[in-house]
Amino acid sequence: MHELAQLEPLARDTPQTKRGHERCLALLLSANELFLERGYDAVSLDDIVQHAGGSKASIYKFFGNKEGLFTAICDYRREQFFKDICLPFEQDKDNLKSYLINTLLNFHRHLLQPENAAFMRLILERTQHNSELALYIHEQGPKHIQNAIACALEKAHNNGLLKCENPIYSAQFYFGILRNLEWRILMGIPIQENDQETTKYINYCVDRFLEGHQKV
Repeated sequence: MHELAQLEPLARDTPQTKRGHERCLALLLSANELFLERGYDAVSLDDIVQHAGGSKASIYKFFGNKEGLFTAICDYRREQFFKDICLPFEQDKDNLKSYLINTLLNFHRHLLQPENAAFMRLILERTQHNSELALYIHEQGPKHIQNAIACALEKAHNNGLLKCENPIYSAQFYFGILRNLEWRILMGIPIQENDQETTKYINYCVDRFLEGHQKV
């Protein structure tokens, strides 16, 4: 079940009643479904209203316009995508190697979900026409999770677990481990590796990553 409270940072004019929340969420989810099914340009506000119920006035009130609605969908899906991928690193109870491996496995698992892959393709198409949206999505998505890994590496460096003098660079390098798999998924190339092979690959890469950060 979708939590109504999740809409609070997403809508331009946050609904004040339960019914308003439900109407706002219905518009958002209907637009998400139609954009994935038909593509952004092929969907009109009338299509969304017909699918979800309500009125175009509600879209203008809650989201401003069609572009604002799409941005709200991006925010909503980002929260769903990243909420359990990269949790804060707690050195007193987390093993750094396991933390790095599990983060990549979680990321990969989410990428493999057909709807997530389809929406990422839709984002790539939309950001070609809107540089502000591209920057916003980068700052709120990839850069946010990159900073979380950089923070974990900085903590490990400060506590003498490894040598990492530039955690931002290292975090970028770390996420490169999945770049090949990510692009294959986005381009619709069938993934031949099974879960066991992917886990073996990620373990191997994380071992090499940590070896490169050992103190000399």
